[in-house]
Amino acid sequence: MNEHRIDDKIKPFRLVKYFTVTSLIVIFAGTVELSILNTQWARAIQHQNGEDYAQLILENLNHQVFTQFVLPIVLQHGEIRLRNKDQYERLDKVVRNTLHSFKVEMVNIYDVNHVISYSFNRELIGKKNLGGTGYQKAISGQKASRQVQRGSFWQILLGVPKESRLITLAPLRAERPLSRMSGPVLGVVEIVQDLSEAYQTIFRFQIFVVSTSALVMLILLLVLIFFVKRGEGIIERRALERLRLKEQLSRAEHLSSLGEMVAAVSHEIRNPLGIIRSSSELLKKKVSAFDPKNKIPDIIIEESSRLNNIITDFLNYARPQSPNLTPCRVEEVMEKNLTYLASQLEQQGYEVCTSFNDNLPEIMADATMLYQAFLNILI
Repeated sequence: MNEHRIDDKIKPFRLVKYFTVTSLIVIFAGTVELSILNTQWARAIQHQNGEDYAQLILENLNHQVFTQFVLPIVLQHGEIRLRNKDQYERLDKVVRNTLHSFKVEMVNIYDVNHVISYSFNRELIGKKNLGGTGYQKAISGQKASRQVQRGSFWQILLGVPKESRLITLAPLRAERPLSRMSGPVLGVVEIVQDLSEAYQTIFRFQIFVVSTSALVMLILLLVLIFFVKRGEGIIERRALERLRLKEQLSRAEHLSSLGEMVAAVSHEIRNPLGIIRSSSELLKKKVSAFDPKNKIPDIIIEESSRLNNIITDFLNYARPQSPNLTPCRVEEVMEKNLTYLASQLEQQGYEVCTSFNDNLPEIMADATMLYQAFLNILI
């Protein structure tokens, strides 16, 4: 029953603990969700930056190819033939010099017949119809881009593919005013950017955020458990102490009630007991006149005295008396005890040897209480 009471005391504290732990879990889940959203946002920004970067490259490349290759070759030779080694090498030099400071993995230039006329990978030259729908969109004058990812299912799902490339196709135009690209389409330029490292950096940042959040939540959880344990221990000790004090108070009240009852009963018994003793003394006087050997009255008187002593003890227990301190000698009190018990000691075959110091001083004590205490010990 006590355990149930203690449990009831600790329950509100445990509810706080469960609420706090649940809150930590919800906060951690929210942090993970926010990290995922931030990562998606970062990837979207990276993708948009990649497209903007590709647009800048394509505009610069279009301008350089047209001014440094198309115009000089047309003016000099009247037509462009990339099968001609000199023309190809000149175009290759223009393209590579233009893209020297840019992070571009691959460049392909398609003619109007969807044939690759120039490529960083010479094995692709002459290949046809590799641009897909992006080529069709670019040849009609619009820019097109697509992202290609390679890796395992989990790599793609977690957003950290083994390879991630952004392929952008834009029309190669003949420039009228050199500052604007509004001339006829001469072909399609395709550039490939490797974004794998950027996505892996984003993924590492995401792992760092989640790991840091998990570490912080773990530390908070450990601190919470530590304080909860201490709090539960304090509450449990206080509850036990409160129960112990309550039990002691209940026991004291019970003993007090019992003492009052004993005192009342003792008083009620003492009155008829006094009558029995006085009647037995009168009976002894009358019986001794014609039957001196009759011991029945003596037995009644003795038992009445013993019962009266028992009642006195009960009263003293129920209502302890304050000691009446007077000068007395311990050895005299002990001699009185032994004199009273002499007949019982003799009947039971005991012999008491005493040895008192002649120089024992008087002490301030209640001789009656000392007598009763020594009597209880000796009995």
